[in-house]
Amino acid sequence: MKQYVVLLFVLLFAYSVSGCSNGATASPTGALIVEDQASLLAALQAAGATVNVGDAVIQDFFSPEGQIITVNGADIQVFEYESAEVMESEAALVAPDGGSIGTSMVTWMDAPHFYKAGRMIVLYVGGDSAILDLLENVIGPQFAGQ
Repeated sequence: MKQYVVLLFVLLFAYSVSGCSNGATASPTGALIVEDQASLLAALQAAGATVNVGDAVIQDFFSPEGQIITVNGADIQVFEYESAEVMESEAALVAPDGGSIGTSMVTWMDAPHFYKAGRMIVLYVGGDSAILDLLENVIGPQFAGQ
């Protein structure tokens, strides 16, 4: 009987932990791994950010339709690809300073910041240091931008 009680507790614990991730998985350190829009939203919320999903966005230089996500009042653009390989091929077109993407020269309203993780590119155009710190903590360092 004692074995069944222990097994029941183990199963209940495993079920409760799996239900808390909102589609995100945790690394060995406990940080959420960001691979797609759903895991990005979960990681931002786990970091204490207020997150709202907004309208779709199209940028001529990226192939997928993007999604605007408001994070603590700042808009970021998320472009989710079918595969990491396709994402990497388009990310390679972004100039180190973010001033051009492939053959497109871009005039930004503020400083661009490009991040990538899993199979998505995240673009934040702005200079709010709290947003930049949050994105770096959740996604990692920017791969292009100012």
